[in-house]
This record gives sequence, C-alpha cells and structure tokens, in this order.
Amino acid sequence: MIKEVHIKSFGAISSLDVQQFGKINLLIGHNGTGKTFALKAMYAAQKCIEQYGRGKEPRSVKELLADSLYWTFQPEMIGSLVKKGESPLSFLLKSDTGDSFQFSFGNTTTKEIKNVESTFAPTSVNSIFLPAKEVISIQDSIIRLYEVDKMFGFDKTYVDLARAMSKTVKGRNYKEFSAARNKLQDAIGGRLEFDDAKKAWAFMDNSKRSIEISLTSEGIKRLSILELLLGNHYLSKESVVFIDEAEANLHPELISKFMDIVVLMAEGGVQFFISSHSYFVIKNLYILAHENNLSVPTISFEETGAKIYDLHDGMPDNPIVRESVNLYRREINL
Repeated sequence: MIKEVHIKSFGAISSLDVQQFGKINLLIGHNGTGKTFALKAMYAAQKCIEQYGRGKEPRSVKELLADSLYWTFQPEMIGSLVKKGESPLSFLLKSDTGDSFQFSFGNTTTKEIKNVESTFAPTSVNSIFLPAKEVISIQDSIIRLYEVDKMFGFDKTYVDLARAMSKTVKGRNYKEFSAARNKLQDAIGGRLEFDDAKKAWAFMDNSKRSIEISLTSEGIKRLSILELLLGNHYLSKESVVFIDEAEANLHPELISKFMDIVVLMAEGGVQFFISSHSYFVIKNLYILAHENNLSVPTISFEETGAKIYDLHDGMPDNPIVRESVNLYRREINL
C-alpha cells in the first residue's frame, strides 16, 4: 500500500507532501490545480515498480520510468513535466512496508532520467487507472495507436486498461472480492462478455440478454470494466486503483452504489485514489467513513497549495462543499 508521497515542481503541482494515505483517498479541487497530475504521477511510478523485474522484462528501472512518464503524460520531452519557473522536479513514494521509489530531473531532460532509486522487489501485483472516459468500445484502436502507430492520442492509462481487459476467468472469485463483484453486477444490471464469433465485447444483462456495447450507456460501460477486472483476476489484494472523476457519466444513485463497492474492495485489500468534482462523491465517502469507522484522507488542491483533511473528522472546507452551501442559501432566499 502507498503510505506517503512527496512531489515538487511536477506539472501543475508546486509541492505536495502527504505523510499518511489510507485505503481510500480522495483528491478534490478546481480544474487545473493538479488532481489528475498527482494521480498520473503516482500511477506512472506504481506501474514502473510493478513492471521492473517481471518475467522477461529486460529494461532497467530508469528506462521503465522514462517510458512510463513519456507515454502517460505525452510531453515533447521529459523535462517539459517540470513546473514552469521551477527546477528540478522531484518525486518520492513510500510504501507501508518501508520500501521507497524516488526520482528527480531538470527541465532540460530529454529522454534519460539519471536520478532514479528503488528498493522495491519484483511483484506480481497489478494496479490500474480508470480514466473519465470508457475504453471498451475503442479498445482495439487504443492498442493499435500505441503498439503499431507509436503515436500520441490515448495516454498510457488508457493503453494499460485496454490491455488489462481479457475474458473473465471461470471458477471462483477471489473470496475477498466476491461481495463487491456481486454488488457491481447488481448495480449495473449485468456484466461484460466477449463474443468470440464477433470478436467484440457485449453487455450481458441479468436476464441473459446480450446487448451491443454501442447501445450500452457510458456509465454502465465504465463500471463494467471494474467488474471485469475482478472477474479476470487482474486486480488482487494489494492492487492500487486510481479513478479520475469517479462521478463521470454516473447518476447520483449509481454514485452511491459505486462508493459502497469501493469500501467493500478496500476492505478486501485494494487501495483507492479517487479524484472528484462531485458533492455526491464527497458526501457518500463522508457518510461511509463514519459508518465504517474509516480514515479517508482528502487532499484539497487550492491556489495557496494542497491542504489535507480526513473525512472521518468532518467535511473539508473546499469549493465543492462551499458551492453546495451557496446553492442551499439561494434556495432559502427564494
């Protein structure tokens, strides 16, 4: 589990220091303040840790990191990731086991990152990034653009997710995630199945009716991917799931069910990092934190810098909550 992260001069982020993450972590703030940058920075580091030394992977940790940052952020050169007017960029990630992964580079860095250190041993754990847009209907295009055309377009978070989408494994679920997977299927009314004849994904609803992916709603497709990653055993205990804009394309009722599922998966061992602009997401996690006696560290990205709260202690002072209060006051004055 990721325990702490220290970031300086990374894209939109001047400084971010978090000493104690939890099983569920929330990132909030205005557009352009660094939420997605932070998610992608942690994800790029986590995937580098997971890829290093796996199977016949021949690349060094420095080569893996450069590739991960380049294809995740898609800059003209690596040094472009350094916050303008500040240099160098530095990043440090520590786990709850005491291992660390750190790197730094300046704004003139092109492809090679010299300062990289890692104490992590090879692992079989897989982590994943769920972007705001669904990928099921464009899976082949995403993989082709990256593997064949070698072109920018869909960043590596999309590529990794497209690659992770394989058929469900027959047999028992991981017992830790059985309840979460069943609840997911109930929430979305079915699951994904691969049609071997058509070589395409279809949505199989709970009445055993097969529905073309193009006729399935965006929100259902997005949550179906999470159900699939449990069904094909890509995700396991100690996986880390990064979710950008958790509320994207979801009705408030489905948001509530989604957050319930997040708690169930967290209890099974998965760690979550969630960005959101939604009051419904914040309020649901606030209630769940109290109902389940959970710590939910919340990083609020603001113009003066990042502030850290915990939903178990109360609702944070941030623009999303303030605007909800403003709307309530306007309603009272009608």
